Amino acid sequence: MFKTLLSPLAALGKYIAIAVVLLLPSLAFAAQESAAIADFLNQGTQVSAQGTDLSSAIRILVLLTALSLIPALLIATTSFLRIIVVLSMLRHAIGMQDTPPNAALISIAIFLTLFSMQPVWKEVNQQAWLPFQQQQITLDKAVDAAVHPIQDFMIRQTREADLALMMDLSGAAQPETAEDIGLLQLIPAFMLSELRAAFQVGFMIFLPFLLIDLIIASVLTSLGMMMVPPMTISLPLKVLMFILIDGWNLVVKSLMSSFY
Repeated sequence: MFKTLLSPLAALGKYIAIAVVLLLPSLAFAAQESAAIADFLNQGTQVSAQGTDLSSAIRILVLLTALSLIPALLIATTSFLRIIVVLSMLRHAIGMQDTPPNAALISIAIFLTLFSMQPVWKEVNQQAWLPFQQQQITLDKAVDAAVHPIQDFMIRQTREADLALMMDLSGAAQPETAEDIGLLQLIPAFMLSELRAAFQVGFMIFLPFLLIDLIIASVLTSLGMMMVPPMTISLPLKVLMFILIDGWNLVVKSLMSSFY
């Protein structure tokens, strides 16, 4: 079962390009500044008169370096983890190990992550990215401004018990305010809370499908058809039930409402 749950996460590396296009509006900035790379190679680094801002080429270098962290950040700091685990458990509950394929599940999870994280990323764009692009703030201040909205989102989704556990394991003092919570403790606590919430949703998904399996197995046993695998009959019935109740809409609506 755990292999089934983790297989979409393992395949995430194949879709890094999708995450880059969808998650980083800064790629547009990189495209606009591509000409600056040639200038940098031919003429060297251009530093502003004040000496406080990085040159365009250095900023692009920092941006390209940060792109390698996108898959880890996508899983560790957004709603992606809960969504992909629930979708994987849904596939396992129905009884189809490879349908929908990993590519479809990851694509759906990325778009649902975009929808659920849109207010957070909009705040990051307004408070950090746009002022930095307009050279109103330095890189350090832009990073600090970008962290706060994401940190607030993770704190809202994190259980106090999970956060207290991470504080005890790290030996850090208990925070008095939300600003005192370090990312070193917040990120793993957030991931534990997301896994717990995902398994709660997955348990509720499993129950009706398990009931169908039990009913089919009991009927086949009473008819003396013990040699017939129950999955042969229960699988199409579970798919039919899922279609009749408009299951995809119910699952997606439940997932999105769980973040607010």
